[in-house]
Amino acid sequence: MPSIARLPDNVANKISAGEVVQRPASVVKELLENAIDSGADRISVVIKDAGKELVRIIDNGRGMNREDALLSVERFATSKLRDVEDLETLCTLGFRGEALASISSVSHFELRTREADAPVALRFRYEGGIPAEESEVQGEPGTSVSVRNLFYNVPARRKFLKSNATEYGHIFELVRSFSLAYPEIQWQLLNDDEELFNFRTPDLLERLDTFYGKGFAESLIEVGEENDYLSIRGYIGRPALQKRKKLDQYFFINRRLIQNRMLTQALQQAYAELLVERQAPFALLFLGIDPSRVDVNVHPAKLEVRFDDERSVRNMFYPVIKRAVTMHDFSPDLAAGGQRAETADEAASRGFAHGGGGTFRTLSFQEVPERAITTGELYGSYREGAFGRSLPAVPQPSHQEVMFPVPEVPAAREDISQLLRSSMHEGPEGAEVDPKGEDPKIWQLHNKYLICQIKTGVMIIDQHVAHERVLYERAVEVMDSSVPNSQQLLFPQKVEFRPWEYEVFEEIKDDLYRLGFNLRSFGSRAVMIEGVPQDVRPGSEVTILQDMIAEYRENASRLRLERRDNLAKSYSCRNAIMAGQKLSMGEMRTLIDNLFATREPYSCPHGRPVIIKMTLTQLDHMFGRS
Repeated sequence: MPSIARLPDNVANKISAGEVVQRPASVVKELLENAIDSGADRISVVIKDAGKELVRIIDNGRGMNREDALLSVERFATSKLRDVEDLETLCTLGFRGEALASISSVSHFELRTREADAPVALRFRYEGGIPAEESEVQGEPGTSVSVRNLFYNVPARRKFLKSNATEYGHIFELVRSFSLAYPEIQWQLLNDDEELFNFRTPDLLERLDTFYGKGFAESLIEVGEENDYLSIRGYIGRPALQKRKKLDQYFFINRRLIQNRMLTQALQQAYAELLVERQAPFALLFLGIDPSRVDVNVHPAKLEVRFDDERSVRNMFYPVIKRAVTMHDFSPDLAAGGQRAETADEAASRGFAHGGGGTFRTLSFQEVPERAITTGELYGSYREGAFGRSLPAVPQPSHQEVMFPVPEVPAAREDISQLLRSSMHEGPEGAEVDPKGEDPKIWQLHNKYLICQIKTGVMIIDQHVAHERVLYERAVEVMDSSVPNSQQLLFPQKVEFRPWEYEVFEEIKDDLYRLGFNLRSFGSRAVMIEGVPQDVRPGSEVTILQDMIAEYRENASRLRLERRDNLAKSYSCRNAIMAGQKLSMGEMRTLIDNLFATREPYSCPHGRPVIIKMTLTQLDHMFGRS
């Protein structure tokens, strides 16, 4: 007698359910994909007890006849594939033919379906995958699937489900992602008989405002690029909208919700220093690609995909996001500093009594949200507003560029120090005033912040992080170009390192030399400093070097930065002017000029904001003038 036997269908279905149906949200995902594939333009999701008691999906799609309805609950039965070649041209969300069989095997399962020309609906009921009832009932065209008592016959799996709040959170995130991916579909979500939202219009930005708070959509940046290989469209968020979790990053390949580490990392790297540690930007991005170039048949959950040329996808995706980020002003408005996007849990807890009307802003998907002030406009208004004369405009990136270009570094802004001096003269006792006898419109507040009058209001600059940004970009440029940057010391300084400091020094000494440190070994763990970068303050050479090594070590263990980037950040942080240091008018002007000559003047290398703006309108509102 053979020792190998074919498993009964009910056992095979339960085993399959372990991969396909991991939790109630898995049931929702599979049923929603079927509803979308059926051509529905109206879908309702009904949840009770976080999906443990009931998951019901109702759609107005094509419906099924009796033969198709019976086959739909069989294993490996699908209407979406006929041959293996069809996998290369797959345009549907479902295709494996396992979902309904797996779901019905671990629940009390009911299927109601009716084709548009059928007189009545058909009702099929299963218990643990075994047919229990078939009848004709009244019903609307379309399909309704009810899944009750999930995992009732697999107690071990039911026992390990999380709390209702956690399981419901997964369902809410899923339904939200589908409603954003398919704005042409009317979506309704009911949780324990409470309607959370009911979208009746195809306005994507209205849905974003509903989920994340009024005005959220206006603060997003629209992205749109296309070539013969890849198309990218959607929205990304400003750093002020950054999250400590990546749940609010949506990537869709051919409108299929996916998870892909390469895309996530490329998005994070495009923002670079604009993000604070362990925070992630908001993203809602739709990528279109030839189905033959992407494999969606990687895992039963169908969330993972593989590209046939992942490097090419990244090389096209990254520059598009980087360019969108670099072309916008990310300095936060002071009045908006306390605002934040609403989390999914908060949104779910407060509910959504929204029926498609209200005061939401109505925009089509193709419209660009109101853009922020650009770098050039901000700097130009600072120069004109502060000194009463119009200076040459800052060059702006051209909008007529080739598809998928690598973002170029903005040209350095003109050196306006001579023009600034020409509008001032030396007053009594060397004080600098303008020709009218008025103080120039730059002030230092508590030896910590620089306040500048601009055309639209006021601009506040943190002097330490502003100088940090200047030094960081200068250090990166010097190390990459190998241009001599060393200033020889008249009297060399000796540094005695502790063992761990000397180990770090040995690791980075070549890059220290490129940065401008001229160092010579002197004994077992001692070094003579014979030259330093030109930005190092006289008398601080030893302290700067020791502090840099300590900062480098901390960054290496905590942030895992690339070596040169780590060294540039350590150098700029330790060598920048500090809060509490008084600056002359000339030093303030020079710092502001140098700041706006950088690639990214709005954040320090560690992600902290450099500039905050407050408009006259915001000030008027605070004082009750509006």
